[in-house]
Amino acid sequence: MSSSKTVDKEQFNPPKWVLKAMSRSHIFLNRLTMGKLFNTLQGDEVCFVTMTGARSGREITMPLMWVPYNQGALLVASRGGSPRNPVWYYNIAKNPDITIRHRGRKLSLRARLATPEEKPALWPICDNHYAPYADYRARTDRDIPIFVCEPY
Repeated sequence: MSSSKTVDKEQFNPPKWVLKAMSRSHIFLNRLTMGKLFNTLQGDEVCFVTMTGARSGREITMPLMWVPYNQGALLVASRGGSPRNPVWYYNIAKNPDITIRHRGRKLSLRARLATPEEKPALWPICDNHYAPYADYRARTDRDIPIFVCEPY
């Protein structure tokens, strides 16, 4: 019998430095191609969200899953079903004016947290654009926040 452990791909989380390096590369390559390439992650659409850091006050850009909604977008703070919110959640909660780039289109939006009454109607939209969100909700007891991002 082998004593080696098998790794469940669904549960494997790479180190933070790996994720940061991948994100930075993705952003750089998308900008280098003027938004023509690197608009997907494993086949799913991504957008590039520019926000202001909650503590630093610096401009930060993050690739996030693209969920179009009305004239704006929905941003899901899932962190893969982790028990904690992603760091970018706190940036947008404190500084809700953001810019989203998607396939060469630039949107100036203001984010607000979806109300508990809105979320049942929003989850099917989110799941339709990125199916793993349903798995992420099943993995955690946390009420995963959804930001509704609308033109201002």
